[in-house]
Amino acid sequence: MTTLKDYEKATAFYNSEYYSREFALKNTSWHDRTIASRLSPLEGREVLDVACGGGLWLKLLASRGARIAGVDIADRAIGYCRDTLPQGEFHVAAAEQLPFEPQRFDVVTCMGSLEHFSDKSMALKEMLRVAKPDAKFVILVPNAGFATRRIGLFRGTLQTVIREDVYTLAEWDRLLRENGMVVIDRWRDLHVLSWNWICQKSPWLWPLRAAQALALTIWPVSWQYQVYHFCKKSN
Repeated sequence: MTTLKDYEKATAFYNSEYYSREFALKNTSWHDRTIASRLSPLEGREVLDVACGGGLWLKLLASRGARIAGVDIADRAIGYCRDTLPQGEFHVAAAEQLPFEPQRFDVVTCMGSLEHFSDKSMALKEMLRVAKPDAKFVILVPNAGFATRRIGLFRGTLQTVIREDVYTLAEWDRLLRENGMVVIDRWRDLHVLSWNWICQKSPWLWPLRAAQALALTIWPVSWQYQVYHFCKKSN
């Protein structure tokens, strides 16, 4: 169970550290556009992004005609979204208590955030509650079977200082099923296949990072760093 102290600590972290980095990103990647195209048509559809951050993903969906909404625990993130995406509806809120009426949304996404939630089951149940009966869900989560993690070269993201639960694909599948979702398909996360990611660190690391990025295109899904779970309601 999440305590008030835990919530305040997480909020302070995202306001002061994590989102200061995210807001520097102004353009969506080719990979984001590929994932968005799999949700088409979006014209006139209601889309909610849970833990929306600075709204970069929602900005892309809005450009394709979606009616967007987002929540995040960081008021700095939500303030940024309200300033840059005035057509959207944004709330400072936890995923476990979504401030929306039942059966509103056609699409619900949660991109690289479920692993950081204290009560994942409650968050998933809330996503189900606010989604229409025929809604689709896109849940991006890290994979404990990631090849680089298995050999000890990767230990997690900056957010491990707050919370970062990394499960196998079978464990994620079980969590989703136990909370009312069924996985239709899984997709690789290939956002690292870009010069921006490859060249983030010291030049001597660039060949290694380039090799890893290319490897993700041929590794099986069970070896991927993050995996998109494309889901629907189970009943």
